Amino acid sequence: MIEIYLFVHPLCTESLAAEKVVLDFVEQADLNIQFKFIPLLNLQSFQSFVDQHPNVCPSFKKRNKLFEAAFSSALDFKAMQLQGKKKGREFLLKLQETLLDDGDCYSKDMVEQTILTINGNLDLFYEDRQTFAVRDSFKQDQEIAKEMGVTKASTLVFFNYTYNQDFGISVHDELSVDLLFELLSFTPERVNEFDIHAQTVSIETKDNEERPFRLVPK
Repeated sequence: MIEIYLFVHPLCTESLAAEKVVLDFVEQADLNIQFKFIPLLNLQSFQSFVDQHPNVCPSFKKRNKLFEAAFSSALDFKAMQLQGKKKGREFLLKLQETLLDDGDCYSKDMVEQTILTINGNLDLFYEDRQTFAVRDSFKQDQEIAKEMGVTKASTLVFFNYTYNQDFGISVHDELSVDLLFELLSFTPERVNEFDIHAQTVSIETKDNEERPFRLVPK
């Protein structure tokens, strides 16, 4: 079995692109793959987002507004997941596409329109959105990120339980379907080439390039 954790930021174009890569990979691989899109939003990850997109946050006021929009969007996503993981993903992608066109457009009306567009249950959404379960689930997501050492959005952690490996592989830059297929070939024979207690390893991809990856203990 393959397990994938993708840590995402609601306002990040790279996160949206990474989500689509994972969905394409799952469709093409035809394997037993479990995957989760996990909202990553804390002061450290948001500062990383600001550093990567300096033009998006030209002022302190704008920065606060974007943080509030990102936080609310993350809770909206967690609430929609209670209507099913697939429905939650549909909501997240549609919401991101709207927000990335205009980060200032986050509003109650926009969220409602997004839910109706994907045929979600609006009444159930508002009922779930107010529960402690949604906030607790969000907090648990931040703990998962902390345990895996993830500090930047668009980071993917890939576990291949087929070989009963004691670690996963963390990828951040230039995520692609081809790269995920490369990670499938990370067999026990290749594992023996590395010290699994090391923080990083280099893997030669099919285009003969060495790429560094971070190892994540189970």
